[in-house]
Amino acid sequence: MSSGAAPVSLLLVSHSYPPHLGGSEIEAQRVCEGLIGRGHRVTVLCAGGPPMPDAARWVDPVGVPVRIFARRLTGRLKDYAFALAVVWTLLKERRNYQLVYFLMQGVHLAAGLPVARWLGKAIVMKISGSGIPTLMSRSWMGRLELRWLGKWAYRVMILNQGISGEALAAGLNPGVLLWMPNPVDIDEFAPCGPGRRRELRDRLGISPGAEVVIYVGRLAPEKELASLIGAFAAVASRRPRAVLILVGDGPDRESLEARVRQLGLPACVRFAGRQPAGKVLEWLQAGDLFALVSSNEGFPCALSEAMSAGLAAVVSDIPGNAQLIDPDVHGLRVPVCGEARIAEAIAHLLGDSESRARMGLAARRRIVENYSTDRVLDRYEALFADALNARRGVGPFGPPSPAPSGAQENRRGVGPFGPR
Repeated sequence: MSSGAAPVSLLLVSHSYPPHLGGSEIEAQRVCEGLIGRGHRVTVLCAGGPPMPDAARWVDPVGVPVRIFARRLTGRLKDYAFALAVVWTLLKERRNYQLVYFLMQGVHLAAGLPVARWLGKAIVMKISGSGIPTLMSRSWMGRLELRWLGKWAYRVMILNQGISGEALAAGLNPGVLLWMPNPVDIDEFAPCGPGRRRELRDRLGISPGAEVVIYVGRLAPEKELASLIGAFAAVASRRPRAVLILVGDGPDRESLEARVRQLGLPACVRFAGRQPAGKVLEWLQAGDLFALVSSNEGFPCALSEAMSAGLAAVVSDIPGNAQLIDPDVHGLRVPVCGEARIAEAIAHLLGDSESRARMGLAARRRIVENYSTDRVLDRYEALFADALNARRGVGPFGPPSPAPSGAQENRRGVGPFGPR
């Protein structure tokens, strides 16, 4: 372990986990893999059902032990069964772990929080996306979870300043909040040379002279892909070699394909579909520019991976993206659903290879210096050590956690919401 801290044994409780694809699930797997690699003992508790394996105990492809509950149930019954399984596991395994890490809100959080507190375990929670604190504050169960988190969690981790504001408005004390970004595997997501890029384009069926804009993620409403496609119609009229490639799948695919046909863009907009995690890098390395114009992001893994691969980006001006992209340094920021501005930004960068290269280098540097897996794991280790120290000598339902010293936020020159 890089910090020299004692090994920690913990349970990570998350309703879903890979092979479910989502930023929170992928981040959970990466953190668990990294912590195990540093000598900590981690077990994941999650709910089952496709695409999870039909097994109660499973070791995932990166070596993380996973316990899967409620495998054959659906809907609310599945949620309640998973919550009961979490409670039973917390009680039964109480001598085998020191800390409980809750990821994602839900019945399992409401059921697990008082049990973990009664057992005297250190508790941390991560809010996995924008809008979640507001959503929680609108239901009695969510308000109860927020109240208990404020009283019993050592820290509630957040992804950006916008979520911080939402959490404060929902009633959480600022002293319990801690910025914790998602990690990026900078060794895997790395730039490639011109020869490799030509090889990838040939393999992926991309013309050598095409000007390729890449999007990676779900085809879902919050990604505002209709506005990206609308903007691309203007880009294509100005730059006939421009191509937009959408890597991913989701509920909006059919409507987006219809919009492409309506705008007469089938020749320059390509739906690559859902890709294995190992293939995403190839699409990024084959591209010239990354685009993410969502209305809602926590800490966008796809954007940070594209930056790590050396791509400049055009992104919507929302907190999750703004903490990564400084205008004219790592890319350009545009208004949500502002098709004219999106088109202008994309066309400008496609036509300025020197600026793209400069921004791509700066983007790679920002990720390497601030968001690599090792840097983020250092922050997790510091958090866990502080949480366990705060719990020593405190019995069930003891005094609340102390106010933060600020040491965690200032490690390695990283401020509360990103690099200084």
